[in-house]
Amino acid sequence: MPTPEPIDLVILSSSILHGEALTETAGFVAISNGRIAHVGRAEAAAGWTPRARQVIDVGDATVCPGLIDAHIHPIHGADIARGLDLAGITGLDDARAALARYAGSTPHAVGSDWLFAWGLDPAIFGDAGFNNSLFDGILDDELVFITLFDGHASLVSDAALKLAGVTGTEELPSTGYVGVDQHGKPNGMLYEMAAQDLVRGILPQPSFDQRVDKLGELLRSMAEAGLVAGQMLDFGAPDTLEVLEALERRGELAIRLRISPWVMPGATEEDLKAMLAMQGRHGRRWHVHGIKLMMDGTIDNGTAWLFEPDTHGESLHPLWHDPEALAAAMKFFHEHRIPTTAHAIGDQAVSFVARTIGALPKNGTVHRIEHIESIPDSVLAEIISAGAATSLQPTHCALYSRADHTDNWSRRLGSERANHAWRTRDLRDAGAIVALGSDWPIAPFDPRAIIASAQTRRPAGRPDVEPVQPQQALSARAALEGYTSQYWKSVGEEGGIVEMGARADLTVVRHNPLATSPDEFAQTPVILTVVDGEIVVDNREALNAGATLGSLRRA
Repeated sequence: MPTPEPIDLVILSSSILHGEALTETAGFVAISNGRIAHVGRAEAAAGWTPRARQVIDVGDATVCPGLIDAHIHPIHGADIARGLDLAGITGLDDARAALARYAGSTPHAVGSDWLFAWGLDPAIFGDAGFNNSLFDGILDDELVFITLFDGHASLVSDAALKLAGVTGTEELPSTGYVGVDQHGKPNGMLYEMAAQDLVRGILPQPSFDQRVDKLGELLRSMAEAGLVAGQMLDFGAPDTLEVLEALERRGELAIRLRISPWVMPGATEEDLKAMLAMQGRHGRRWHVHGIKLMMDGTIDNGTAWLFEPDTHGESLHPLWHDPEALAAAMKFFHEHRIPTTAHAIGDQAVSFVARTIGALPKNGTVHRIEHIESIPDSVLAEIISAGAATSLQPTHCALYSRADHTDNWSRRLGSERANHAWRTRDLRDAGAIVALGSDWPIAPFDPRAIIASAQTRRPAGRPDVEPVQPQQALSARAALEGYTSQYWKSVGEEGGIVEMGARADLTVVRHNPLATSPDEFAQTPVILTVVDGEIVVDNREALNAGATLGSLRRA
């Protein structure tokens, strides 16, 4: 077979996961002009390597289709992930102690008097109401802004509320709201983005160049973890495209970004047309395609949309004052053949979105439902009937809920609904497309750990933790597909397969994800990350020098 000219790269390996079946093959992958020119057996490599500009032999490391995170917030998320990381703290006293230490040892934000933290687990409040009494005696009269771990609520100090002029009587474009006490006084809780923005608007911001720097560092660390791309489901910063353009002027983005701007409650016809006009904007490794819709909030904060109230009597409303306005927005984009992905966590939210998708005339456009945290069989059937794709985050289950239902999420739902948690296996078995991702910064982005948790239903490397609904565990193949071929199907495109003619996105790891225990795979070194045929991460030298695993991975 004649080889095309030029051959940019040939990767030799005794373990290539080839084709739709992910068949392990010993041989080589030849790359030309950003595409896979050929996948062949070892004995045929001699016909290709002499003409290649670069030949890399990775030995018995495994060549996988490039891993893609279906849900990330790399620019907006940097605004959330500010200051002290409170992830993993579930006790009130522990949270107070961490904040006191941080306030005493760390300068406030440069050029401001603000103290920031993020990742706060509402489990610290137990069954008590959420409020800023957490700060009493340690952060009195301080300007404090803390984002809860799900990103859908913030806890702020009285001083911050006063400075922002928040009264608790504000009318908002969504059903988000300002939490108040029994006297109607704001209690520090801001539920959903419309309420959070009441204070976010006065927060000190990093400089433009600092934000560009941070994005570059984040995308680089994602590539080092094996990601070749991610779907960015927001347009949280007005200058998002300017940030991307500035980073690209410095060089190539470390991973490719597909940007699906969000359409928030209260959007007007002009807003929809503006989002439509943005479609197709692009740089070298980023492009705008698709739309993100927000049907409801979160179960942890009582802002999801459930058929029956949670145990606090909450989670009974969609984010949109009129949910039919969301349906109309989806129809608008469907008519223009623009795919959407809709945030829907509560069972009624998922049902509404599934029925909306099912009512759209078929025109080849794929629409996806995001999160789907707890649904009964009847709603699962609606998803399948609608032909909707799905996207779930296994570590939301593994890190933030517990098998014994003592976590905030499970307590709010009650045992019956908590037992329908993140039904990844049921959805796959029923024939649904199931893409996987992290929702960074809501959860860590490392795809190896997420692929592991999808199989174990617990945190990677923690066999001591009881799995959450282990019958919903995915097979190793289904978990890997969630980051590869299933992702591409979820956006209505072909990809995620190592075969001739495919985009040359590859993730090369030390251990075969299909033949390695999940916990071991979560720790496997990334040898190469190849994006559009270009080697973005190359850890061969460090690995060959006997470097420790810690030097090959970012914390």
